[in-house]
Amino acid sequence: MPYQPNDLLSRHFQESGHDLISKVEEQLNLVSPDSPNSPIYRDMILTVLRMAQEDHNRWNAKITLQALRELEQAFRTLEQFKGRRKVTVFGSARTPVEHPLYAMARELGASLARSNMMVITGAGGGIMAAAHEGAGRDHSLGFNITLPFEQHANPTVDGTNNLLPFHFFFTRKLFFVKEADALVLCPGGFGTLDEALEVLTLIQTGKSPLVPVVLLDAPGGTFWQGALDFIRQQLEENRYILPTDMKLMRLVYNVEEAVEQINQFYGNFHSSRWLKRQFVIRMNHKLSDQALDHMQEAFADLCLSDQFHQHAYAGEEHDEAQFSHLTRLAFAFNARNHGRLRELVDYINLPENWAQSKPQTAQRTREPSKVT
Repeated sequence: MPYQPNDLLSRHFQESGHDLISKVEEQLNLVSPDSPNSPIYRDMILTVLRMAQEDHNRWNAKITLQALRELEQAFRTLEQFKGRRKVTVFGSARTPVEHPLYAMARELGASLARSNMMVITGAGGGIMAAAHEGAGRDHSLGFNITLPFEQHANPTVDGTNNLLPFHFFFTRKLFFVKEADALVLCPGGFGTLDEALEVLTLIQTGKSPLVPVVLLDAPGGTFWQGALDFIRQQLEENRYILPTDMKLMRLVYNVEEAVEQINQFYGNFHSSRWLKRQFVIRMNHKLSDQALDHMQEAFADLCLSDQFHQHAYAGEEHDEAQFSHLTRLAFAFNARNHGRLRELVDYINLPENWAQSKPQTAQRTREPSKVT
């Protein structure tokens, strides 16, 4: 998301006769001199000061404080895991140990750990406990919700630094999606369906970066197939969604295929971001001239104007030089059809479309899409 300076805040305090802006900037220079984020921190502090000045409601102030504390704690805790791919796994907390899905979730966690990916869950029982059991503590992250009645995190993450407690569901939801390089959804109740639809909405609207969304069911299971049938019959046929929105998720019936879906997504695709009016896809491999020429026509509907352009890093992403070794594919994305964007990602991930096919060993570091 782009940073937009809030001139209204500055004018507000200037017009009210309070010399706060220079004082705030002076304090920021003491704790974080030369930080490129100083203007953002300044606006954050001025926002709180305006709340204090108006002092309308104690409950509003307490919500703001609790949310800010949770965000800061989570940012600080998760910094140690930066650079590691993470997969958020959702599913019912009521799935019993003897259920086939429990064994599949445990196998899923173990397989993701072998692929050096961390497993994020809500830290509860059922599918969440199984996925963490399979992954082990070093490959597990638990985002637990504190409730007014007695409840505990699952044994894998309970009492460890890999467990983050949250008071608010909305801050917890933010990190489920923000930290995820992929999402695997197993059958579950209202909570699982809530997470599934919210994730799909965020990706469909471009509020969250495109990542693989995998629906995992037991062989012969009808949970997700029934849900997909409803979506096609009621949403797609009534034109409440685009037909290509169905491309945002993949249904599989075994763990091997679930993990393969995630690995394939990152075969060439590395990450994406907005750079002013251009959408930029970073790639591990340059595309061949033939593939790029074919793309100009096959995916022309994704471009508002001009064509796809492939180029090397030229210093334009001044804040992310760590990705300077990656090839860029830039275009004026219409920002509407993210299902078609997923089809484009599938296309660039095909090895036959690469200019050269050689093993890629560099670890992918993920960061969210944003405008600068």
